Amino acid sequence: MESRPPLPLPINSVTVALFDYAVQAGFPSPAADHVQKRIDLAELLIINPDATFHFRVAGESMRGAGIYDGDVILVDKSVDPAHGLIVLAALDGEFTVKRLFKRGRVIKLLSENTDFPPIEMQDGQELLIWGVVTASFRIHFKPSKKRNAKA
Repeated sequence: MESRPPLPLPINSVTVALFDYAVQAGFPSPAADHVQKRIDLAELLIINPDATFHFRVAGESMRGAGIYDGDVILVDKSVDPAHGLIVLAALDGEFTVKRLFKRGRVIKLLSENTDFPPIEMQDGQELLIWGVVTASFRIHFKPSKKRNAKA
């Protein structure tokens, strides 16, 4: 992942309808009669807005954790990095997303893809755990903000 200064995530309340209905991936079913309530995506995904940033992922090292090239991750700097959590780390000044292995004095950054070996810290390397990944998602398309006018 290339190193760029992080930008704070602008927090606007965005609500969407939550349907109390399991959606089939086969034949369509009318779900409009099953609207349960509205949920606020910012409230659902963001723990601490002032400490949450978003990044776009480059690479396939975390695909076993469901994080793919082009996905967006939310990173919270206020969450304590603990063993087993997925973190955004700055290793020798370069950002990388990995699972944190921290047992005693042993610290490693683990990929979730067997094509990428674990990163074991060596003398002289600088490691900064920048924040903890709290969510990831992919955007399949970005619809236009303009609404089609009825003819």
